[in-house]
Amino acid sequence: MLQFSKYQGLGNDFLIIEGRHGQLPSTVLSPDPAWIQRICDRRFGVGGDGLILALPASGDADLRMRIFNADGSEAEMCGNGIRCLARFLADTDGETSKSSWSVETSAGLIKPCLLEDGSIEVDMGRPLLQPAEIPSTLEFGPAGLPQGEISIGRATLAVAAVGMGNPHMVVPVEDLDAIPFEQWGPTLEDDPAFPSRTNVHFLQVHNRQQLEIRVWERGSGATLACGTGACATLVAAVLLGLCDEVAEVRLPGGSLQISWTDRDGSVLMTGPAEAVFDAVLTPAFTPADCQGLELVQLQQTQPSQPQITLQTDLSIEAESAPDLNTAYQEQEFKSEFQEPAFTSHAQEPTFTSELKAELPELFSDQRDITLERQEITAQLAEPSTDQEPFNPEASKASEAQEPTNDAEKKSLKRVQNFLSGTSLDSLLKLASDSLDKRSRDRK
Repeated sequence: MLQFSKYQGLGNDFLIIEGRHGQLPSTVLSPDPAWIQRICDRRFGVGGDGLILALPASGDADLRMRIFNADGSEAEMCGNGIRCLARFLADTDGETSKSSWSVETSAGLIKPCLLEDGSIEVDMGRPLLQPAEIPSTLEFGPAGLPQGEISIGRATLAVAAVGMGNPHMVVPVEDLDAIPFEQWGPTLEDDPAFPSRTNVHFLQVHNRQQLEIRVWERGSGATLACGTGACATLVAAVLLGLCDEVAEVRLPGGSLQISWTDRDGSVLMTGPAEAVFDAVLTPAFTPADCQGLELVQLQQTQPSQPQITLQTDLSIEAESAPDLNTAYQEQEFKSEFQEPAFTSHAQEPTFTSELKAELPELFSDQRDITLERQEITAQLAEPSTDQEPFNPEASKASEAQEPTNDAEKKSLKRVQNFLSGTSLDSLLKLASDSLDKRSRDRK
């Protein structure tokens, strides 16, 4: 199975897979677009705007990022995506270990930084303003960037192009609510003036410090936010004389602070990113060569939060049953496990070292799970009249009265205490859950 984490930045959500230790197989390193489409499907998969792989760096950077759109195509860069990756790195490695990273991307070296308030500032690099760099066939205009007009039906739209390592079309409009967004978005994405297709941003200017955009992302469609798009929009608006060099860019998922104070320098983006959950893909959703992949355990990131720990200790010694095999009759059934603590950054269930040393092999591959269930049911045919839950303190007190050197009597007393305080339904459920788990583990 394959572990992943889901993160979102202003509602722009991504599945992130840890691969910095070189542990990922080729089917994940160079994923099939159909697999990405399947796991990003919001009804039949996990759901997401894209997939991010955290990989070993090829040079002096801290790591390399590959990002794929929900349709399986690879993107050069993504502003919200790299903020989510930075938050993932801080959560995984611990915030005290590092607060900034150099990340190799197809758009160049990007440097996100975790700020004290938990937001993430990203040096997005210098905007690309030459048509060939974007790429676009629009002519370089008088405002200092590619400009032109595109007709859709009876409408003629004035557009501008900016590159942030990926292509962006900015379309100023009077009223965002009045445009046929679902029609214009996909049409402009595939416009011939952008040979690699483009992200499309419809811009409404509220004042010189506040812009608002609606986003149609290349390969993903309508999304709640786009970090590179917010940067490209501010650059275009500054060059078109529509806003100041520092402004808030409002998106459907929230706001980003964008700054471009040096016309020859980088664009800075500041905004949030949050963990949603950690999980594993089931075998049906996992590439075949990942089935034996060892899961990378994530560190707990907020130990100060309240934790809930559940423990169950069950020990049953089978009595004689003439219609079952003797080996089954003598089998001692033990199961002791610890559920994972509920934290903001989830972890895989962890077994204690003491348990690992004591836990026996309960069932061999040749045993029949059905017969084992029947055996437990037969042994517990007489339900307990005492429905009070098992009291571990009372059990320990009873055990203390037994001779410490007589393990057999102590075990028997422990079983009797457990059975006397537990209903038949509870015992059968515990036994059934344990058998189901082991049956799944063998598959």
